[in-house]
Amino acid sequence: MRRIAVRLILISVVLVTAVAASFGPVASYWRGRNRPQYRTADVSRGGIVYVINSTGTVKPVLTVQVGSFVSGPIKEIFVDFNDHVKEDEVMAKIDPMIYQSNLDRDEAVLLTREADVKRVEAQLQLARNDEKRSIALRAENQDFISQAEMDQFKFNRMSLEAQLLVAEATVKQAEGSRDYSQYQLDYTKITSPVDGIVIDRKIQPGQTIAASFQTPELFVIAPDMEKKMHVFAAVDEADVGLVRKAMEEKRPVHFMVDAYPNDLFEGHIEQVRMSSTTTQSVVTYPVIVAASNLELKLMPGMTASLSFQIDEKQDILRVPNAALRFYPDIKQVRAEDRKLLDGSEEVATSPAGERKLSALEKAAAAKTRNRRHVWVVENGLLKAVEVVTGIGDSKYSEIVSGDLQEGQALVTGIQPTKTN
Repeated sequence: MRRIAVRLILISVVLVTAVAASFGPVASYWRGRNRPQYRTADVSRGGIVYVINSTGTVKPVLTVQVGSFVSGPIKEIFVDFNDHVKEDEVMAKIDPMIYQSNLDRDEAVLLTREADVKRVEAQLQLARNDEKRSIALRAENQDFISQAEMDQFKFNRMSLEAQLLVAEATVKQAEGSRDYSQYQLDYTKITSPVDGIVIDRKIQPGQTIAASFQTPELFVIAPDMEKKMHVFAAVDEADVGLVRKAMEEKRPVHFMVDAYPNDLFEGHIEQVRMSSTTTQSVVTYPVIVAASNLELKLMPGMTASLSFQIDEKQDILRVPNAALRFYPDIKQVRAEDRKLLDGSEEVATSPAGERKLSALEKAAAAKTRNRRHVWVVENGLLKAVEVVTGIGDSKYSEIVSGDLQEGQALVTGIQPTKTN
């Protein structure tokens, strides 16, 4: 029995020794197997174009609403949508029957008034002649014509002179009525005030136009659409300062429209307007972008996706934005940098509790808003590298300062664990 017990003890010692000897390699194996595999991207050197994106609506530089001064049924329409028209070209015609009748009536009245002037002139000439003869006879002998008769000749002449003035005034009045009727007849022809393209037609043949209270809109004409179009963009108040700076520096604006997804259009900022619009507490400012339209691809009402170029730099040190967005697990970070993640570096809260920052505090915070951290692998753990970023685009951000070298690998994520 003693021998059996000794053998069991020896076997147990051997097994324990074997397990202890293999524990180190096994533990090392499992640590290596469970160590996270990081995705990395290199620090590179290249160019960055910093843009601000916005949406806008394409509109003509100028739209001219053509209306009607007179009322009546539309007799003829000579232009249609998209037609090119010249200045003073007749686009439509209102039935002129009533206005032609008014003109004929007023011309007849004018002829009557002119004839009345001639009648009064003849009577006045006769009265003047009678007055002259009476004066001559009285000069020969005062007994030939009495003073009462002399007064009669004199005042008859004066009366006819007054009648002539009245007759001449009625002629001018008749001429005014005739001209008014002529103008109304001319207004039955709807003409284009400018050269341009008909972008809207709001009437149909036979439709009756009522212009008694307000001028009805018949056509909308856009002049010089092939030369220039405007894009009305709505820019957030946080970005309008940068857009104004880009306008002063004459930086280009690029945009696309859904109708031509393969075409990139270029324009320039023509105006940043001060008339703000507030929608659901969001303040935006209208920015007018001018663009050439030689092929007439840009049409009124199109929605444009714009990119305002704010700044551009070439041959600068840059890092992928994914490296700036990466936030590691605190267990994967070396001890010296864990304070960046556990909040121990934050400034203690003041007794005021939830008091909002003052303007000075906000300004001070704004100066450090570009201070960021990226992560590199060192001895199996992650090390933080503080950097200050500059401009950026959708892929990269500029490195203004920081202990980084071109070609250095930065952690951008963790590879998913493979399962057998």
